[in-house]
Formats: sequence, structure tokens, C-alpha cells
Amino acid sequence: MMLLARKSLFAALALLAISQSSAFTPSSFTQRNTVAFDLRIDTTIKSSVLPFPTGEKLKDIQPTLGKDDLYVENINEPPRAGTLMKMLPKDTWNIDTPTSLFYFGVDFAAVAATMGFLNVVVTSDNYHSLPIWLQGLSVAPLQVLTGFAMWCMWCIGHDAGHSTVSKNKSINRVVGEIAHSVICLTPFVPWATSHRKHHLGHNHLERDYSHQWYIREENEDVHPVIKFAQETRLLQLPILYFAYLFLGIPDGGHVLFYGRMWEGASMKKKRDAALSVIVSFATAGSFWYNMGTADFAVVCMAPWCVMSFWLFMVTYLQHHSEDGKVYTDDTFTFERGAFETVDRNYGKWINRLSHHMMDGHLVHHLFFERVPHYRLEEATKALDKGLAERDQGHLHKKIDTPNFTQEIIKQFDENWFFVDEKQVVRE
Repeated sequence: MMLLARKSLFAALALLAISQSSAFTPSSFTQRNTVAFDLRIDTTIKSSVLPFPTGEKLKDIQPTLGKDDLYVENINEPPRAGTLMKMLPKDTWNIDTPTSLFYFGVDFAAVAATMGFLNVVVTSDNYHSLPIWLQGLSVAPLQVLTGFAMWCMWCIGHDAGHSTVSKNKSINRVVGEIAHSVICLTPFVPWATSHRKHHLGHNHLERDYSHQWYIREENEDVHPVIKFAQETRLLQLPILYFAYLFLGIPDGGHVLFYGRMWEGASMKKKRDAALSVIVSFATAGSFWYNMGTADFAVVCMAPWCVMSFWLFMVTYLQHHSEDGKVYTDDTFTFERGAFETVDRNYGKWINRLSHHMMDGHLVHHLFFERVPHYRLEEATKALDKGLAERDQGHLHKKIDTPNFTQEIIKQFDENWFFVDEKQVVRE
């Protein structure tokens, strides 16, 4: 009897517990339990605070996470510059003057040797005994080689323009004047002025320098001169750098000081720039006077055209890709613009001889006044590792471009300076 009484008491307490829990159980759950003595009890569970919302009602009360919520990280948003700096080795920031001057000396010797040998060939009796067409064929390989050496020297002047040859301003200026104003016939200070503006506004729809951006869907509304330039784009490839320097398209003149790059410039700045122009004209005039028009054209200007082709090709392909974006005032940040830069692999030795201008350009754009060219390769590897650890490796645009001459012709013919409206990030 006591055992039966205990069982009955236990059953009663269980039923009481179930009934007390009804306020915390959804009302949609109904259960009929059978207990001892064949007693059937209705245990329908009801609640004053439920049922739980579902469907559209759930959407109405679900909190929406804002873009600034700290616990949500957008892996498609580039890290800030300070975060990126921490990914790179300490040596990245070491601007070593002797190392810089070593590369400058090597490239200077390469230009002197190739151009000197070309001049010896052109002034020889054997050369002048050949028909004109054969003269052209015989010196073309030397002109291409000399032009490439000039391009490598241009890259050293590029470092000088960013103050990464040395921490000494005078050394940067002297190297820049020799590399650019003398050898590459590119007035150093005007170029450095416009180029810095390019870095500050890279991939901005309106503020970018060196690159003019036009929206493809608005092609019919552009100025007739611009439309003509687009229609004759392939014919302009050999002279685009000349047009950039002398005609001031699109930034403003690098020889005559007009256009947007000189707006607000002081007279002191213009006098300083004029010195670079004088050096370039004095160099060109001296060679022209002593060599004569024909030899000057063959020995100096033909390689200069090769150099300018390298410069335009590398610069264009660095900033144009199928998925590239441009930004407006509402959406532009320095990091977003920098990460639209494309690192291209032209081949191991071309990359090295060109001082990693092609395959280390993202790091250069992120820290354009901090990293010398001989630190770019290791810094790029470290950047890749750091981005991968944040699951953001996809932000680094890298394209193998072994057939670079075909690629520039293809891309420039198909796209010119157009971007599609969908590539413009407006909000």
C-alpha cells in the first residue's frame, strides 16, 4: 500500500509540474497523456506571451545590422593603410641611398652602352652603304634594346620623383633630372607634380591624373575632339606620351604650364619646373646640333618612342582590368582606389629589370613615398600573406601578362579610356 501511495503522489506531482510550465511553452503544442489508473487528462499548453512570430512578422521585428556595426566585417572592403603597414616587414621602409645609386649607375651604364653602340653603327660606312630599308632593319633591334634601357632608367627617375632614391632631397633632385630630364627627355618636376596628383586620386572618376575616364554609355555626348581621338586610338599609340607631355592631355602642359595641374601653383613652383624643361631642351638641342637631324632621329628619338611605348603600356595595364572600378566623391577612399591597381607579371627578368614596376605596383600605390623599388617584391609577398590571413586575398588583383604587346593593343582597342556605368561606384 505504501508503494502504491508513493506512485500516486509522484504522478500527481508530475502533472502539477507540467501544468506550471504552460506559460513557457508555445500554444501550438497540444498533447494528451495517459497516466496510471487509465486517467486521461487534457494538457493543452497555453501562453500569454507566445506564439513565436514567423514569416513576415519575424522580418518586421528582426534587427537590421548597419554597415558600421563593429561585429560585422566586410571582407570586400580594403583594410586601412595603418593595418596594411603592420603586414609588411620593417625593411620595407628602409630607403638606402647606396643601393638606390647602384641601380641608377647600372641603368645609366646600360643606356650609355646601348645608345653609344647604336651611334657607332649609324655613323659607320657600312651602314650608309645600305639601302634605307635595310638600314632601318639593321638598327631596329638596337633601337628596341636602347629604348628598353631608357625605360629602366625612367623607373629610377620615378623613384626619385617619389623621394625614395634617398632621404636627401638634393640627391633625389639630381637623380631625377638626369634620369628623366636628360636621358628620357621628360621634364622632371612637371612630371613629378602631375604624377603625385595621380596617386592622390587614383581611380577617381574626375580627380585622377594621367588617366582620363569616360563612361561608355555617354559616348555620344563627349566633345567631337575626344570622339575623334577615340576613333583613331590605335594610330595614336606611338605618340601618346608626346601628346601627354607637350599638348597637356589630359592633365595640363609639362612644357608650357597650363591646364588643371597648374591651377593655384605659385610662381616659385613654376620657376622650379621651368628648370627641368630647360634641361630637357638643352639636352635634346645639344644632341640634335652635334648629330644632325637624321642621326638624332635614329639614335635618340626612335629609342625614345620605344621607351614611351613601354611607359604607356605598363601604366595603362596597371590601371585597367575587366572588373576594375572607379569611384566618385561619395564613395572614394584612398585604399579603395589603390586596390583597383593591377599587379601584372610580364616575366621574371622583365619584372626585375623594370624594377618591379609591373608586379609590385599595389604596394607602391599604397605607400608611394615610403617604399623604394628594391623593397617591392618582398613587401608584395608579405602583403599577400597578410591579406590571406584576413580572408581578403581576393582583393589583390594579379594577372599574368606574358603577351604584353598584344594585350595593350587588344585592351586599348576594345576599351580605350572607357568604363561601363556598372563599373562606377556611386553609393
